[in-house]
Amino acid sequence: MAKIIRRYDNANAPIVTEGDDTLDLVHFNLVSLKADEEHRYRLPRHESVVVVMEGTVDITVDDIAFQSVGKRKDIWSGNADSVYAPLDATVTVRAKTNTHVAIAGGLTDEKLTSLRIRPDEVDMVDVGSPETHTHRQIFHILGQRQNGRVSRLLVSELYADPGCWSGYPPHKHDTEDGDRETDHEELYHYRFFPENGFGGQAVYDDGEAPQNLLTRNGDTFLLDKGYHPTSTSPGHRGYIFTILVGRHRRGLIQRFDPRHDYLMEAFPGIQAMREKFR
Repeated sequence: MAKIIRRYDNANAPIVTEGDDTLDLVHFNLVSLKADEEHRYRLPRHESVVVVMEGTVDITVDDIAFQSVGKRKDIWSGNADSVYAPLDATVTVRAKTNTHVAIAGGLTDEKLTSLRIRPDEVDMVDVGSPETHTHRQIFHILGQRQNGRVSRLLVSELYADPGCWSGYPPHKHDTEDGDRETDHEELYHYRFFPENGFGGQAVYDDGEAPQNLLTRNGDTFLLDKGYHPTSTSPGHRGYIFTILVGRHRRGLIQRFDPRHDYLMEAFPGIQAMREKFR
């Protein structure tokens, strides 16, 4: 069953990792460092990506060094600068300024090669419209561009306009069904601007009672199954750091709720969004 983890001081310890009772494919950590501090980790069963949310860091993946990663003052100030680390790598993040990073991981048995994803290599898709209260922009950090260089991990940042819905029309991805749907676990980490903003997260399917959750700045949502539309309160911009991990393959195929098929043509960019995740 899906669940929400309310914001807390995780003291740089993983928020979600192996042994979680909802997700068994996803790793997620938030790390805050002051200048000259460092954080080291190794994930024997996960590939991962270090996404600089704020500040600048040097990152070493085994013996490969990536210098001065991070070009933005906060998540609202441009595209992310990130470094991908393969399965079982030793990763050291050393802060050059006061820094916040997100670490997203996905279970895999395929060891690949580290790489840097610079801000100009992040792909954006524009979805919905202000008039239909569905406008959001999705910035793919690990998306189609990295096919063949990443195993089963997809990572993106979503920015929703005030008062708009995302994950809409409602869709799910919890069953492996050929070219109709894939089985992907998902994690959302929410931020709002201003920080006193809030939103709503619904989860439902045909077999269980629906869940309706209030989301606040810094909360994290774990999704194993079900349709999962999201809303952002009027007067506040919404942000969702998104991790998707495929159980059997990397490309995501969403199954939209057939009861809302008539909405598929009502909002611009829906098909482009679907294609960007495949």
